[in-house]
Amino acid sequence: MIEAVTVLLEESPPADLLRLLAVPAFTWAAYRDVATRRVPNAVWAPLTALALALLARDAWTAWTASEFAWRSFLVPTAVSVGLVVPLAYLFWRTGGFGGADAKALMVIALLFPVYPVYFLPNAALPLQPTNVRVFSFTVLTNTVLFGLAAPLLLAARNAVSGRFSPLMFVGRPVSVDAVSETHGRLLERADGSTGGGLDLDALRMYLRWRGVDLETLRENADALRDPATLPDEPNDPTDGAVTADAPAASAVVEDSDDRRSADGGSPSTGQDAGTEARDPAAPAFDDPWGADAFVADVDGAYGASASDLRDGLDLVTAESDVWISPGIPFLVPMFVGLVVALTYGDVLFGLLGLAGAV
Repeated sequence: MIEAVTVLLEESPPADLLRLLAVPAFTWAAYRDVATRRVPNAVWAPLTALALALLARDAWTAWTASEFAWRSFLVPTAVSVGLVVPLAYLFWRTGGFGGADAKALMVIALLFPVYPVYFLPNAALPLQPTNVRVFSFTVLTNTVLFGLAAPLLLAARNAVSGRFSPLMFVGRPVSVDAVSETHGRLLERADGSTGGGLDLDALRMYLRWRGVDLETLRENADALRDPATLPDEPNDPTDGAVTADAPAASAVVEDSDDRRSADGGSPSTGQDAGTEARDPAAPAFDDPWGADAFVADVDGAYGASASDLRDGLDLVTAESDVWISPGIPFLVPMFVGLVVALTYGDVLFGLLGLAGAV
């Protein structure tokens, strides 16, 4: 072990050794993404600065070495910076990536424009390079391949638990009581159809904006559909993170006599409050749940429209269990893709080689 570390430090290019600082940074970012679905921008700033410094240093070294060295540096760097960076931005703009995912890929494109090399006593890593030699492409293709395994693992987990459904490849059922502490997106709608529903971060934003917890909302669903029960001064909705500090409850519940309960308890209606199906004869409101007011007041709630919010609220107040998409953090397969790329190399190229395609 000591011999391997000694060879690595003495024989490998210093710039490539500095690039290994990305590994602990991506380890921490992947952990944060799993735990909170939030990655601070601060993690990318020092990596970007390091990437630009090493890029300038490598450009100067290649330019002063030879025409061959310059071309060997320039072509993959141009592809990495000129194609992968805009591609990451495009994925973000079209909703294919989250902001942290796009920034992470941009950092990789700047930090690893060409294949690094790490010498060990009996090998040089990565073991499997490509003809193109654009390392950020290798990380991206590795990421996609490992990301494709997620639906299979999710389906296997559901099958072992006896949960068979057309949604078993993309989601899992959870108790509505756990929704407030769960990351993901609803996969069902109140009318029984399936498809992309309300983001649970947007649901938490609404609850905090309104100043009511999900349990109270479910117990007083019919009353709280009335937009007249909205607080006069809405709370800070936060960013919807599970770990964000929720404002103190301030919801009021009105009955037909306009009496109010400051503690969020049910009004005296002559029947038990709960999550029973809504009475068809119940009054219709111009803005059920105050969804329009929320969307107008909050600048962006993960793309949720007023109709999305109403539908999600109708679902979580009527059902005891819901299917959600856990939204596997893309930074997790990207971290794995980076580590595999630094050691083994390009998985796709290796598979194509085994198939005789390259």
